[in-house]
Amino acid sequence: MRRRRPPAGLAPLLIALIAPLAVAARAGDAREGDAVQIYNGKDLAGWSIFIRHKDGSDPRSDPKGVFRVEDGILHVSGEEFGCLTTRDEFQDYHLVVEFKWGEKRWPPRENAKRDSGILVHCVGPEKVWPRSIECQIQEHDCGDFYLVDGTTIDVDGQKVTRYKQKTKDLEKPNGEWNTVEVICEGDAITNIVNGEVVNKGTGASVRRGRILLQSEGAEIFFRKVELRPLTSK
Repeated sequence: MRRRRPPAGLAPLLIALIAPLAVAARAGDAREGDAVQIYNGKDLAGWSIFIRHKDGSDPRSDPKGVFRVEDGILHVSGEEFGCLTTRDEFQDYHLVVEFKWGEKRWPPRENAKRDSGILVHCVGPEKVWPRSIECQIQEHDCGDFYLVDGTTIDVDGQKVTRYKQKTKDLEKPNGEWNTVEVICEGDAITNIVNGEVVNKGTGASVRRGRILLQSEGAEIFFRKVELRPLTSK
């Protein structure tokens, strides 16, 4: 049987419509609710700061402005190791984060890869770094899993206790905006970088908790931190 080709211009439209559905199908079988802007673009309302100051001063203070909002952009200087953590806990959600690297790097990582991360399911007391599962944001390592403070996850039938590399490097050149998505559904976590799944695990040992953005020696900017709750069909 001879198949008719779609009219010119229709194929790109079909791809644009189908691609998000394909990502959703790979991630799980849940519906997404309305987006929640957990970063409001104005200030750090709803977040707490914890910084490991070298002088041992109050970790909840930020005299150097490691975490600050400038013209709607969340600027993380990276000058000190620290955490920007949601005050609320979340479970079953699709997290969408847009970031780009800055230029500054600080000791002891001034000559290392630029590094940051998204920690999900953070539980226990605030510290550097709390018990959680990390979606790595590091130059050319975006989407790696790091299992923090004793957490575990199963990938390809094997229990991972420390680190699982992403399947491919999809990060854009420095200075360009990247989109990282983390889909947490039940005991499953899926990491998506610039529209493509790069890591997926099940059997996560933590399934609910706070969300954390790292300051880890490198300047980084965030312009979107959006959460879409998931509900079963």
